Amino acid sequence: MSAVTRSELLPGVFLTLVPATKFKSSLLSMSLLAPLRQETAAVNALIPYLLRRGSETHPDLQSISAALDLLYGGAVDPVVRQKGETQCVGFVGSFLDDSFAEEGEEVFPQAAELMAELLLRPHTEDGVFSSDYTRQEQANHIDRIRSEINEKRQYANQRVVEEMCAGEPYGLSRLGREKEVEAITPRSAWEQYQELLAHSRLELYYCGSMEPQRVRDILKRVLANLPRKGGYQVEETIIVPCAQAPKQIEERLDVAQGKLTMGFRTGGITAASADYPALILCNALFGGTTTSKLFLHVREKLSLCYYAGSSVHRYKGIMIVSSGVEFSNMERAEKEIMTQLELCKKGQFESWEVDGARQYAVSSLRIIADSQGRQEDWWLGQAVAGLTQSPEELAGAVEAVTVEQAIAAAQKLSLDTIYFLKGKAV
Repeated sequence: MSAVTRSELLPGVFLTLVPATKFKSSLLSMSLLAPLRQETAAVNALIPYLLRRGSETHPDLQSISAALDLLYGGAVDPVVRQKGETQCVGFVGSFLDDSFAEEGEEVFPQAAELMAELLLRPHTEDGVFSSDYTRQEQANHIDRIRSEINEKRQYANQRVVEEMCAGEPYGLSRLGREKEVEAITPRSAWEQYQELLAHSRLELYYCGSMEPQRVRDILKRVLANLPRKGGYQVEETIIVPCAQAPKQIEERLDVAQGKLTMGFRTGGITAASADYPALILCNALFGGTTTSKLFLHVREKLSLCYYAGSSVHRYKGIMIVSSGVEFSNMERAEKEIMTQLELCKKGQFESWEVDGARQYAVSSLRIIADSQGRQEDWWLGQAVAGLTQSPEELAGAVEAVTVEQAIAAAQKLSLDTIYFLKGKAV
């Protein structure tokens, strides 16, 4: 397979191209990149959903669905993501790969044309977005915000990040807040959409079997009318290397199970750091696998948690420990989590722990190549961060990490925030 390439097609428009012949589908994504800001997060997040409602020649969902049916049942979905302190909004499209289409038929040019039309030529009323579509999508978006709050494990993780990164863009929700959604009008959404088109970097991604130069030519053609006015740089993510005195936050909601979530600083280690592979192995040993210290000791041996695990925010330099506990066990669980971290810092690992953690971490990276969606998400994050390392290259680096290097990464971890989610007081 040919190497992954990245090129600038138009001013502020970049294409990451992954040649692949093992998939029956091809994947095309279009993501507009904007700084994550409180005042624009909600409207930016709403825009791809408004665009997906209708275009000039396909003014409603029914006609868009009919157009996709003609493309062998393709799909185009709105997406809103956060990479570092950048909000990424747009579409991900999946279509039958041309190598599997009827002889002589090319699906990709038609798919690219449809997605470009959705992006650049939306259905309008009186020169702005449809009032009905705006009202309906506002209600849908508020439901999305509330659904994240209702998923308490996710909510607790989000709250820790909010507290750790208070005053920083990273602490904001990529979806915005309800009150900002409610204030959106068809005109305000339209004006922000024009701003995105003119000033945001556009990241394109293609994975499929079509000849690379042909892909570039097609995308340049369908996006030729994209308005460009400059300002395409992505802001660097703020990195806070070390924690000060740990903050303790307690919140009470109507929950039956408590959540203990702890946020750690990584000493400045991010995906751009030479010792990032060591942090990956450290995380796997501490709480990232079913053979980790958190899982085997805090959850299984001591039965202090319903679940316990750790994960790394690779572009921000933070690690989150997430656990579900009985209210009465929160202090014991917190103490035991810190005990297990100290064991990691002292290098108290059995050989089977290291082998299991390394195998899991390496395989988790390598299986990214088996999913077009995971690959697309990986390369979008890398593009935002200005990195070029592939999952396979990172997997190889993790294989070469020594135990001493993993211990050194553990020793850089410092506790920043402890968040308790408890039930309502009786």
